[in-house]
Amino acid sequence: MSGVRIPSLRRSVYARRTAVVAGLGALVGTLVLNGPAAQAAPPSPPDAATARAYLAELTVKPEGTMDGYSRAKFPHWITQSGECNTREVVLKRDGDNVQQNAKCAAVSGTWRSPYDGATWKDAQDVDIDHLVPLAQAWRSGASSWTTAQRQAFANDLTRPQLIAVTDRVNQAKGDKDPAQWMPPLASYRCTYAQMWVDVKHYYKLTVDSAEKNALTGILNGCH
Repeated sequence: MSGVRIPSLRRSVYARRTAVVAGLGALVGTLVLNGPAAQAAPPSPPDAATARAYLAELTVKPEGTMDGYSRAKFPHWITQSGECNTREVVLKRDGDNVQQNAKCAAVSGTWRSPYDGATWKDAQDVDIDHLVPLAQAWRSGASSWTTAQRQAFANDLTRPQLIAVTDRVNQAKGDKDPAQWMPPLASYRCTYAQMWVDVKHYYKLTVDSAEKNALTGILNGCH
């Protein structure tokens, strides 16, 4: 009789184990399928209506001076994890099929610059733009911040402050505000204005009159 019971017990244990494994497999599959989608762009800005409301809340004030300014007062690019610094994280985030070496440097991939629509295969052709430039932030209130606050601003991955773009377009932008420069690709200008206002609103930076007028004109045409 025991010869019958033991195989029966083994079959029962095996069946339970199989059910548990299958259940775990289904759960893992669900977690993978339902996990966060890969993000190939900066964090999304608020919609146009919210951006208009944020713009109305910004303090309008003439820009300050560049006295005392130095990019070194906005430490970047800081280490984000392991060997990866902020620039490398953004290159990975904003690119397609980006491959990195052991030091986290991007060795291959494709990047499409939203400022001009150009596509690049070499990371050396791509700059990580501070959407609100560091010098612009300095003149808008960051001159009174601590170094730690400026570091957080210069490496902010949570708000739409960092974006991978064509290097020469970024250089043409320099530290200009939206009254002085907008992306060459007109279809991106609403997004750019919404991002700009979102960053300035979060960090409580000021806008000058020309800057506010330019942003108002752009956002009034956005939906």
